[in-house]
Amino acid sequence: MLYLYDVWVNWFEGEEEGYNVCHYHEWRKKDQIEILEQVPVLYISECLYNTIENSLYDLPSTLLDQIHKRAYMRKGHTREVLDYACIVTDGRGILVFDTIGYHIPVRKSRLIPRQEQQVFELCKKTKQLNFDMISKNDDRKDSLMSMDKQYMYGLTRRERQLKKLLMIAMEQLRETNNVNEMLYWLSEWDNKKLTYTTYQSSIKEIWDILYDDIKDGWTEGHERLCAQLVKGNPFLEKFWEMEQVENKNKSH
Repeated sequence: MLYLYDVWVNWFEGEEEGYNVCHYHEWRKKDQIEILEQVPVLYISECLYNTIENSLYDLPSTLLDQIHKRAYMRKGHTREVLDYACIVTDGRGILVFDTIGYHIPVRKSRLIPRQEQQVFELCKKTKQLNFDMISKNDDRKDSLMSMDKQYMYGLTRRERQLKKLLMIAMEQLRETNNVNEMLYWLSEWDNKKLTYTTYQSSIKEIWDILYDDIKDGWTEGHERLCAQLVKGNPFLEKFWEMEQVENKNKSH
């Protein structure tokens, strides 16, 4: 068994999409960084790595057996054993996960660059391991919260967070079932989209026009629409304000 020691981790909890597990250059001062005293390292197949990175499926039992109680973290003067925590790599990507006692990768983190290089060096000394593939019966609903990574590619951490917020607001808009409200938000996004044909369209068709327009990239228009859509929702407004504060702190 290969190990890495004094591993810096910045946990992102419950993330199904790998793009939401931020790389080191996007870590923030307010993030809670922990240091794991010892973590096993597994060199696995690309297919299994991608599944672990981009889902919350059950991990193969053979993998869990191999890493059981082999990771530790130091809390003060005590040494805490982690049931199932591990660094996995397919030789290109690297991810740390901790199941917090379950059989799914509940918490995920990237590594700092120096330790990523150490993992790549360890891989040169071992063979790739094969584990039974995870069942891919994906019962997740068609949710905007799990956008294809092509729509997040190239965005900063702040932009990804705001885009996720915008998609939550879009989900809520879809559920209003109000054609006038749908037409209003389409006009706020792009008044040129309002045509005679649009007024004859169904609610779903109008929503699809808006969604197809905003799903790509992130612009000032996206930011403006997001700010308008979250108004009046205390929960969404709170996250909007948090990102604005973070942006101001970063600019100073």
